[in-house]
Amino acid sequence: MSGPFASPSPSPLTRRGFLAATGALSLAATLTACGGDGGSTGGSSAKAVSQADIDKAMKTPTELTFWTWVPNIDKEVALFEKKYPAVKVKVVNAGQGTPQYTKLRTALKAGSGAPDMVQLEFQAIPTFTVTDSLLDLRPYGAAKLKSTFVDWTWGQVSGSGGEVWAIPQDTGPMGMLYRKDIFDKHGIEVPTTWDEFAAAARKLHKADPDVYLTNLAANQPAAWHGLLWQAGGKPYVTSGRSDITVSVDDAVSRKLGDYWGALAKEGVIGVEPDFTDGWYAALNKGKYATWLTGAWGPAFLSGSAKATAGKWRVAPLPQWDAAKPSAGNWGGSTTAVVRSTKNPVAAAVFAQFLNSDPASARMFATEQFFFPATKALLADSSFLGDAPAFYGGQKVNKVFAEISTEVDPSFQWPPFLDRVATDWTETVGKSLADKSDTVRALGSWQSRITTFAKSQGFTVKGG
Repeated sequence: MSGPFASPSPSPLTRRGFLAATGALSLAATLTACGGDGGSTGGSSAKAVSQADIDKAMKTPTELTFWTWVPNIDKEVALFEKKYPAVKVKVVNAGQGTPQYTKLRTALKAGSGAPDMVQLEFQAIPTFTVTDSLLDLRPYGAAKLKSTFVDWTWGQVSGSGGEVWAIPQDTGPMGMLYRKDIFDKHGIEVPTTWDEFAAAARKLHKADPDVYLTNLAANQPAAWHGLLWQAGGKPYVTSGRSDITVSVDDAVSRKLGDYWGALAKEGVIGVEPDFTDGWYAALNKGKYATWLTGAWGPAFLSGSAKATAGKWRVAPLPQWDAAKPSAGNWGGSTTAVVRSTKNPVAAAVFAQFLNSDPASARMFATEQFFFPATKALLADSSFLGDAPAFYGGQKVNKVFAEISTEVDPSFQWPPFLDRVATDWTETVGKSLADKSDTVRALGSWQSRITTFAKSQGFTVKGG
């Protein structure tokens, strides 16, 4: 079976739909306070549910409701229903990312209308665990799946007490897509360090003022977080329910701010908003020689920049320390079980099956073009060997599979990500767009986050 890059033809998804499906479009959840009632009907217990009880539940006629924005996921759901014919799953698209989260919070507060299972991006999980809205899946056997998934993804779905809040579905380890033809024309070697990248940016733009080495979108906090992740940043470290350390203005963050702020000020990189008509046009006409993006990017680009087919290649991100390669992540999502479910066993089994069953996991990779979270797929020869013509026959999946092994598993997200993202755009993003002081903007961002967190009852360290 061929991988998701079997041909350079575009995916049937819309541009927005593809990004939402991969968890790449939105960094924002809609929690604006740490209150709310997640319900307790389903409950969570450290005591394991017996296999006999699981078998009984899966043979009992049951209807589950699953909120997800993944296109054509009925195909994967059908695999589950074939194995467990007594359980029927109603698939509902309640919105893509943030709109879905808003509806979920409303249903939870109302005490009715919430689904049994829900799709959540990695970064949205703390938003719902802080309100006790998710079911700990350990009693239902989820902990046994730890070795099935890439280590860092398991860290994203696990709680500080060992809880398993969701099952990974897809990922977005970050790499660099680059225009080989533009590099060759200007004698630019693929940069392996960020110093080399900066030198190449200056060289390229001097040689051709209409071309930039890359675009760091001033409206994209997701990309910034991925780069911060790669640089070794620990912007948010939570402890317990109400303690958080905020470090978006520390040494690592300032290094990032100084680097990208300088390139923006010099005018040797672009800073225009991404996923806009202008940005798509820029990619098609060769305005940008690279795109720093998640592993979902290659499939997306092949449908959005058809005029450039065959000209792109893939490489890891440049490194801050070439002797210690590291990677960040941008995108990816999970399946979680809502704590108020009346059918916790069946819902938990569904979440696990959907993402760990080999046939279902492969289907996500080949039907929806998701980048896998399972170790088996990332070691599969047919997946790794796929060589799309859009990328000159390069084995793109293999490059990103190797990158995925270098993602730091300890990176954490805050439980009020919507506010963090908005504040980034209004401070750091604005500094890039205005070509002003990005390091100073980091201080403003830190101050805003700290003030907000304290107003919501958090004890804040840092800043």
